[in-house]
Amino acid sequence: MSIYLSSFWFTILSLINPFGANHAFHLSKCLMEYNSEEKAIQISMHIFLDDLEDALREKGHDKLFLCTPKETPEAEQHMEDYLRAHFKLVVNGKEKTYNFLGKEASEDLQAAWCYIEVEDVEDLTELEVSNDLLIEVFEDQKNVVHLLGPNKKRGTLLLQKGRIKEKVVF
Repeated sequence: MSIYLSSFWFTILSLINPFGANHAFHLSKCLMEYNSEEKAIQISMHIFLDDLEDALREKGHDKLFLCTPKETPEAEQHMEDYLRAHFKLVVNGKEKTYNFLGKEASEDLQAAWCYIEVEDVEDLTELEVSNDLLIEVFEDQKNVVHLLGPNKKRGTLLLQKGRIKEKVVF
């Protein structure tokens, strides 16, 4: 009986991972909402900080200390550049540039919430999302995109290696 109990606690402790070592899965989530009053697509992205720092390190940007008091002055710019290279939107058939509004640490300090916005979207009828965040670093990376479109239409996209782009018609 105690062998099973020990095995159980070992499994639980390795899942909890209190020492901040690499986690067992690689996932980002993105919440996109069309605000017809403001004629804008408002986006919140949740990205694990250790994964993002690994990706930025591969680009030559090391020791950025994202979302900490020791964050380097150029860290946010490197983060924004990375997002622009790996997250793209085509709105109603036209590629759109978005505004990077900023970032903040998640409550558990393990991830960053990044905020971006696409302005001047008169009427959203079609949206193409291209999201290959962190896929170049982690083979098993999954990027989930939750959509809230016109007339409160909801949808969810799962983007991953081999399938980084998806189009939705509202």
